Amino acid sequence: METIDILSIVTVAFLGSLGHCIGMCGGFVIAYTAAKIDPSIDRTKQYLAHIVYNFGRIISYMIIGAFFGFLGGILLISTTTQGILYVIIGIFMILMGISLSGNLKFLTSIEVSLAKYGFFKNLFSKLIHSKTLPSFFFLGMLNGFLPCGLVYFFAASAAATASVFWGAVVMLIFGLSTVPVMFGLGTVAGFLKSSQFRVAMVKIASVVIVLYGIYILYKGYWFIFDPNASIHTCH
Repeated sequence: METIDILSIVTVAFLGSLGHCIGMCGGFVIAYTAAKIDPSIDRTKQYLAHIVYNFGRIISYMIIGAFFGFLGGILLISTTTQGILYVIIGIFMILMGISLSGNLKFLTSIEVSLAKYGFFKNLFSKLIHSKTLPSFFFLGMLNGFLPCGLVYFFAASAAATASVFWGAVVMLIFGLSTVPVMFGLGTVAGFLKSSQFRVAMVKIASVVIVLYGIYILYKGYWFIFDPNASIHTCH
């Protein structure tokens, strides 16, 4: 992975979490904070609970990344197929950026809620009513496997690496980049959910994500039409 890819993943994940995760997972985080964390306990213990929760979430992302990296290694048998996947990812990114700006209902249309299924309700209920440290970890893992447009995109990016290891690394970077926002939701939720702040961040995120989508399209173009140059220019 090149530095530009790592920096792009960090930027898109962080800004995307400010624009999307606050709305998508904000209720989830605030719910477990209110139900599981006693505000009268030591601050260090409160922070530890949030850290364990986010660690569980990241583990789920890494499992997803490793799985899709494995699939990518099977399916991406040529630079052409890899280029096609990059083109698909680029288009997906552009649509996601436009969706974040509010001009297109794209992300919400591909995110299917699991809340209506019995197994999710039962598992969530058990975890939300437990105040043990492991329950925070498993609740984080449950959150990590929930349908999410950002996760779908980075899972596709993991597949494009065609590697179990690098697929997991992509999702690790993604997960770590969302921690500040998700951690903040549990500690300073009012500020992060304030309308003016969020609107500003959504606007910035939508522009950056569209630009990154264009870069990925460019990368796909070179993989398809000039694979030798892509090795030096984009890979």
